Amino acid sequence: MSQEPVRIATLTLSDTRTTGDDEGGALLGELLRTAGFSVVAHAIVREDLDRVQEALKALIAGRAVDAIVMTGGTGIAPRDSTIEAVAPLLDKTLDGFGEAFRRLSWDQIGPRGILSRAVAGVSAGVVVIALPGSPKAVRLGVEALIAPTLAHAVALAQGRAVHHGHHGAEGRKEHG
Repeated sequence: MSQEPVRIATLTLSDTRTTGDDEGGALLGELLRTAGFSVVAHAIVREDLDRVQEALKALIAGRAVDAIVMTGGTGIAPRDSTIEAVAPLLDKTLDGFGEAFRRLSWDQIGPRGILSRAVAGVSAGVVVIALPGSPKAVRLGVEALIAPTLAHAVALAQGRAVHHGHHGAEGRKEHG
């Protein structure tokens, strides 16, 4: 019996992007579909703390998605407010996501990789991921991190799977 594909909503967070020039958002959807996920919604949301939170809360409350993947607004420029909008909504953070993203970015762009504030976490059982807006960052995030881990992360967040951690001589213990 096969599992249903993970249902994902994608958001492009930008003050300037339109459906005609949303290269990062289009690539995000394409890469997620290629990886076997079901992209059930996409929207361009103005990069404003209240609007981003409103969009996230509506998607989470609607229970029609298992994950939300955003692109844009994760830098340190004055208008970059994605992290400030997302962080208060997270019940749990996945610190390793941002750490891994920055490590992999370092390999591609060098020390400027530390300027990314990519983040992931869980809000009411929905996995929430924020990636930088560049197509190169979107490709890196999806191919190296999201595609190999998202289905398991969703199953854990929804209580449908058990994570087996590494516990040395004590054997394996269940935790989540």
